Amino acid sequence: MTTEISRTSGTDRRRWWILAVLCLSVLLVVVDNTIVNVALPTISRRLSASTQDLQWVVDAYTLVFAGLLLVGGNLGDRLGRRRMLQAGLALFALTSVGAALSRSTGELIAGRAAMGVAAALIYPATLAILSSTFTVARERATAIGIWSGVSGLAVAIGPVSGGLLLRHFAWSSVFYVNVPIVIIALAAGWRLLPESRDPRAGRFDPLGAALSMAGIGLLVWTIIEAPRHGWGSAATLAGFAGALILLALFAVSQVRRPDPMLDVRLFRNPRFTAASGAIALAFFGLFGFIFLITQYFQIVRGYDPLKAGLATLPFALITGVFSPVAIILMKRAGTKIVVTAGLLLMSGGFVVAAGTQVDSAYWGRVIVSMALMATGLALTASPATEAIMGALPRNKAGAGSAVNDTTREVGGTLGVAIVGSVMSSAYGSHVTHALAGLGAPAAVRSVARQSIVAGLDVAGHFPPALREAAAAAARQSFIHGLSAGSLVAAGATAVAALATLAFLPARVTRPADEPEAAPATAASAAGPAGPAAPERASARR
Repeated sequence: MTTEISRTSGTDRRRWWILAVLCLSVLLVVVDNTIVNVALPTISRRLSASTQDLQWVVDAYTLVFAGLLLVGGNLGDRLGRRRMLQAGLALFALTSVGAALSRSTGELIAGRAAMGVAAALIYPATLAILSSTFTVARERATAIGIWSGVSGLAVAIGPVSGGLLLRHFAWSSVFYVNVPIVIIALAAGWRLLPESRDPRAGRFDPLGAALSMAGIGLLVWTIIEAPRHGWGSAATLAGFAGALILLALFAVSQVRRPDPMLDVRLFRNPRFTAASGAIALAFFGLFGFIFLITQYFQIVRGYDPLKAGLATLPFALITGVFSPVAIILMKRAGTKIVVTAGLLLMSGGFVVAAGTQVDSAYWGRVIVSMALMATGLALTASPATEAIMGALPRNKAGAGSAVNDTTREVGGTLGVAIVGSVMSSAYGSHVTHALAGLGAPAAVRSVARQSIVAGLDVAGHFPPALREAAAAAARQSFIHGLSAGSLVAAGATAVAALATLAFLPARVTRPADEPEAAPATAASAAGPAGPAAPERASARR
């Protein structure tokens, strides 16, 4: 039975249960961004993976995820958002099993890429369904705060759950665990979620999809491979030039289309651009740092996977507490102040982390840095998301949700790529010099510079009198890389704070044609890609 979503409909009365299903789906997708991080040292040993391989294990998922978000949103507009969400969940379970069965680094990277395809169907549908369900501005802001809070919470839940699984099971368990969660989300979604689509979503844009995916993919590949080829090498410079050309062609193609996948002219609005940049750079710093800190805990400090996961638990608790608080502060103090403060706190946290040493006290510098980052993320994410949605009239809310999702994932992907590459370059240079001082031949130094795991393995083959010195050199080299990567993250979030202060309005309100508490009808809903048209939504009774 179909019904129009209204203030008296069953869907409206169940809206908080609908939000719970959407948050479970988001939790599943975001957790998989981070749960694999705690398994990286184990994967490195079992599959003989280098630092660049490990980056691709992480980035294959987020790269494909980010590149296909606009496509996933467009398919939801055309075929139904609930339908795409359900299809994405089913595919996510299947591809998780495929990743778990991998027996080589190449197979695992391919499996992670396939999981990214599924995630791109899931993620944009959640915010689009949320926006069509919560049509009163204040309720929508609260719902977005919860949605963002779950995303932040999932960043730290991943390492904890991954560590718990790795204590008792093989590394493949971090993928198998997705299957029962998918089953719960599918069953609840089938019963609760409303269906909606945009009858004027426009034609599918295969050229735009291909250009965006190729441009982002080439950019991230170039950054990941730059330490191996050299930042000034012909391969690296050609990669950057090619990515720039592809992304420019994508922008031109979108401007010329009457029904673009991404209306790039939206970025002429400084409010829209500042909020998008804030989210991108916040997740840039966050994902890059998590890539480093999980290896620090396990490899440098010697924590087992569970202890390493628990070490990140305060991050989850602080994010969960402050995400709803961020919406309250936004309503009282304004978006500009809250988002700018959040980015500055994150930057401060990265600066503190840059001073971390091999023997730094966990309940000192380490916990202080994570507390600053977690608080800053909570104050940034949900108000910036509301700013993106609030900067546009409701009939363009779909474009806003697509940009919000894409900037998160592109920011996170580039964070792992750039921060990881900076760390790899700094570590490689430092460990090569240190081992040369201990008399290691060039071939041994070449192996050691591949990763901290390789460096410690090499140290184990030194003469007994030099083993501890070689291991200490490898650990200190990683600390050198951790410091360099953290400072890059600090700089990125500081730049975002300045841009937010300059361009984000004190209070983001809807344009004049959108009342603050508009009647909650399906006609006001919009999808995750492209300008939305009036629509009707169906809800299962």
